[in-house]
Order: sequence, then C-alpha cells, then structure tokens
Amino acid sequence: MRAVTFQAPGEVRIEEKPEPEVVAADDAVVRVDVSGICGSDLHIYHGRVPVEQGFTIGHEFVGTVIAAGADVERVAVGDRVLGTFLTACGTCSSCLRGDYHRCRNGRTFGHGSHLGDLQGAQAEQLLVPRANMTLRRVPDSMSSEVALFAGDVMGTAYHSIAKAEMRSGDTVAVLGLGPVGLCAVQVALAGGAAAVFAVDSVEERLRMAASFGATPIHLTEGDPKREVRAATEGVGVDVVVDAVGNPEPLALAISLARDVGVVSGIGAYAGKAEVPLGLAWLKGLDLRLGVANVIAHVDRVTALMEAGKLDPGPLVSAHMSLDDAAEAYEIYDRREALKIVLTP
Repeated sequence: MRAVTFQAPGEVRIEEKPEPEVVAADDAVVRVDVSGICGSDLHIYHGRVPVEQGFTIGHEFVGTVIAAGADVERVAVGDRVLGTFLTACGTCSSCLRGDYHRCRNGRTFGHGSHLGDLQGAQAEQLLVPRANMTLRRVPDSMSSEVALFAGDVMGTAYHSIAKAEMRSGDTVAVLGLGPVGLCAVQVALAGGAAAVFAVDSVEERLRMAASFGATPIHLTEGDPKREVRAATEGVGVDVVVDAVGNPEPLALAISLARDVGVVSGIGAYAGKAEVPLGLAWLKGLDLRLGVANVIAHVDRVTALMEAGKLDPGPLVSAHMSLDDAAEAYEIYDRREALKIVLTP
C-alpha cells in the first residue's frame, strides 16, 4: 500500500508499505477514504517532534472497516468510521477517571516511537488498536470530510471550551484562527457565548470567524487588549482560548482574561518560556493546559455536527491526492490552506 512517510525536516515521501493485519482481538483495519494534514503534523515536518525516517505520519482519518478482531463490538466490517487521533485502553487508572488523553497505555497515530510507535493515517490502510475506544460509525448524512474533524480538530476545540467550563452568557476570546481556533469560535457560540472575540493576523481567517458570528480583531493592525476591554466595560473576557501554543499569545491571553477568569491553552507548547505568571497570580486566573480529551468528547461532537450546530466544512480549503502529499505539506507550511484533505 502507499503511505506518506517522514524523511527529514521539510521532506515527506510516498513509499510502499505492507498492508496492516489484525493482531490483537480488539484491533481493526480501516481502508482510509480521507485523511487530513494538521498543525501537529507540521511539528513533525519541521523536526520539532522526533519521528524516525520512513515512519508513516498523519493522525486524522475516516474510512471503512475491512477487518476486525473477535473482541471488536462497536463497529463491524463494512462500517464507515471516524477515528480519534490517539488510542486509550479504557482500563488504566487514568481511563477509569475519564482522562483518556492521559491513558497510561495510550498511543498516538503517526508520531513515532516516542508516542507509541503507531503508524499513521496518511496511507491507503491503517491498523487501529483498541478499536472499541478509537472508532465511531459516521452518520449516513455526514460527509467524510466533515466527519474527519470529530476525532481531532473539532474535538480539540470542544475540549478547549468544555475544559474552561464556559457557561451560557460568558464572553470568550480566541487567539489564533487556524482550524482549531476557528472551530473553538463555533463551539463557544454554539454553547451560548454572549460574545466571541477572534484574534489573528490573517485577513481571510478573520473574515471566516466573522461569518461564524465572532467579532474579528487584527492582532497587529488592531489593539486586542484595548478592543476587548472596551467591549467588556473594562473587565476582560470570562474565557480565553489560546489556540496558538507559544509564549507570546499565552501572555496576551493572560492580559485579556478578567479577574478570576480562565485561560484554556490548547496550542501545543514546547520548551521553556517566560510568561507573566505574576499577573496571572494577581488576577487569580485558572490556567488549564494540555492535550485534548477527544475520546471523551467525540460522541457529543459528532452529534453536534450531525445536527448542524457545528460545521467545519468551510475550513476545508483544498483536496489533494495522497500522491501529492509533498506538495500539500509545502502549501500547508506556507499557510496557503486552512485544511487540506488527502484522498488515496
């Protein structure tokens, strides 16, 4: 089968790989119909996340089950399914608390031996361990490219709002309008936010956030702190979502939050950095950071998308063949596409 493999920073390649087979009783094999290129894939592409040369990458997928072990009960051969970007055992102490994203036996698709040695989804076929936890049937009325978002991007956005315990009537600011940030705008509005302020420096993304119902604020041409304060009677917002994942936006997030507000950091932070912890301490802020618990949220997210309350469809800006993956990564790296969907 054909698969997209990491070769070196800035280089991916299509290679032939053996077709996967069921090994454990709760394994499934999925014929991949669509996969996505995600911001997390760029961390691998840039060499920030160590992945072995020749490893198959990608962690977003929708496809059809073509084989299943004897213990797989949630899905069956022939079902169209979506998958979460990581697996969980369901039985460890973390899973028993519902913290599936911190599963002691968890593995992440396409992220090399450091995160479970689980080959990725940008391929014609995919081995899916823990299929009862990882896979869900796709509703008949839902397109595969929309379903693709449930197991990662929209699930991550949902987590950023749910983890912040946003309530109807709250005000929200979202920093960074990539796919996760734009989905967080939708989730906040669907959850009853009174106002959502969307901050970025890319005009197209600001316009899209405005089309969803947010108030767009240009990061450099505007003054996010002044504009948010003016719109909230000088108080600041109840919840700030940092969907960027580096120190500068986190510092801005702390400045935009009201006293005793919540900063939900869903961006992928790395390394050490200076942040204004003194200001966060003085304001009594609650900083909630970490990987999204998408397995806990995937059924709610799928239901909301099926009902039309959440619609990631407008974020898909390009469809490309698996064979054109190298070009697709170059386009995505230049920020010329919001979401690229790959098809075998």
